Amino acid sequence: MARPALLAVSHGTSDLDGARSIAALVARVADRMPDVDVREGFVDVQQPDAASALAAIDRPAVIVPLLLSQGFHVHHDLHGIASGRADAVVTAPLGPDSLLAEVLALRLDGIGRPGSPVVLAVAGSRDERSVPDAEGMAALLRARTGRRVDIGYLAARHPDLPTALAAAPDAVVATYLLGRGFFFDLAARQAGDHVITPPLLDDLQADDGIPEALVDLVVSRYEQAESRS
Repeated sequence: MARPALLAVSHGTSDLDGARSIAALVARVADRMPDVDVREGFVDVQQPDAASALAAIDRPAVIVPLLLSQGFHVHHDLHGIASGRADAVVTAPLGPDSLLAEVLALRLDGIGRPGSPVVLAVAGSRDERSVPDAEGMAALLRARTGRRVDIGYLAARHPDLPTALAAAPDAVVATYLLGRGFFFDLAARQAGDHVITPPLLDDLQADDGIPEALVDLVVSRYEQAESRS
């Protein structure tokens, strides 16, 4: 019996490097799961849009949000399109998760400054469900590194990144974004003289820039949903 298809849905970006990193992640997932039909879709900017991508799948499907928290795109967009398909399910987003904490910790190790406090740069969402996810990710990073970890939002919520950095002037900035694009550019500007880590999908140790832990995480989300179906 064929396994369900995996539809990996990201936000979408006009930044070429950011788009390439997401495409590389999906390709790595497909390589890991040769017996699964792995597709890609987007909720904004890029094509195919998630609804069209799901409509093109003629078998049961597991939709994995390549997003870091609960929010409008997960609950409105993705659950919305899945509600019309009895054979489609939506997994939890990628964060918070200990695998992401591991990647963030490695990024921090790579820039030095051991023991410095950390401000976690989070995109931010007006959806209240995103708040415990961001706080949960900060707690996981705190437990993994033993450092002080505060949150600085890049949009929609407070404290914003400049305010969080003003309260921790010796902090480094941990970028809690998958790839490059508008929010990373904003974080880099607002970080000023503070050291900032690259996005999660920028792994200088990997040929394609994709940390193995991110592939593991997407596969895990799929397999958890598959086992419940």
